[in-house]
Amino acid sequence: MAPVPPLRIGRRVFAWGARTYVMGVLNVSPDSFSGDGVTDPEAACARGRALAADGADILDVGGVSTRPGAAPVPPEEELARILPVIRRLAGELEIPLSVDTTRAEVARQAVEAGAALVNDVSALRADPAMADVVAALGVPVVLMHGYPPPADAPRDLMSGIVGFLLERITFAVGRGIARSRILVDPGFGFGKTVDHNLELLRRLGELRALGRPVVIGTSRKGTIGRVLGGLPPAERDDGTAATVAAAILAGADVVRVHNVRAMARVARMADAIARGRTGADHPPREGRDA
Repeated sequence: MAPVPPLRIGRRVFAWGARTYVMGVLNVSPDSFSGDGVTDPEAACARGRALAADGADILDVGGVSTRPGAAPVPPEEELARILPVIRRLAGELEIPLSVDTTRAEVARQAVEAGAALVNDVSALRADPAMADVVAALGVPVVLMHGYPPPADAPRDLMSGIVGFLLERITFAVGRGIARSRILVDPGFGFGKTVDHNLELLRRLGELRALGRPVVIGTSRKGTIGRVLGGLPPAERDDGTAATVAAAILAGADVVRVHNVRAMARVARMADAIARGRTGADHPPREGRDA
């Protein structure tokens, strides 16, 4: 299969296949499942700067928890949480910011404030206006497999995920989003059992058939806690490291994580195994400001 061409996100060019990129999670909400959410803009900005210093290549800023049972948040509150943080960090950091939202108006204002990527866990389905807004903004978008599949979906897990994402890519392109700006995420932990999530990691390489960069977020998810005997989110970083390494060995391009410092090291080591990249030719800031 032909390599995926590089993609500019903000001021940086991401060379897919050269190395694994680390997306740091910046939760600007009080009810994050991982317990690392902050609502004070100063504290959130400080955490964002720390994640960048620890080796993040992208910061994913979200103002609404996607955990099961999370209380709904009105769009005005979501915007009030994230916009001050995005505006400030976009002016201070060299790495691009992503906005984690399913709402078109939130995406629009976030990009106008400085975000350079839209991460939509609904794959453009939650808000009918999202596809048109992303197309008009001209920014890349992550499409995730997250919700229960249709009744006629294939019984095979990865066939269903690949088929769903292919349909979403086709839909996005039909609405004016360049295929070259689409990334895909198989939705580890979203609408899947523990066995599904483990199978997904084993078979992650099958997403290569889509010809798009693969993003995956396993960090501190419930599957890790269950496999390791009921550990709470704060104690799941060791298990996260195993899933990050497995994902990279299976071909992931971007890993979305909470503990950036540790997982950037895991990514560097896994890249040395999977891609033959050693410490000397894999600096943490490779590829900045193209």
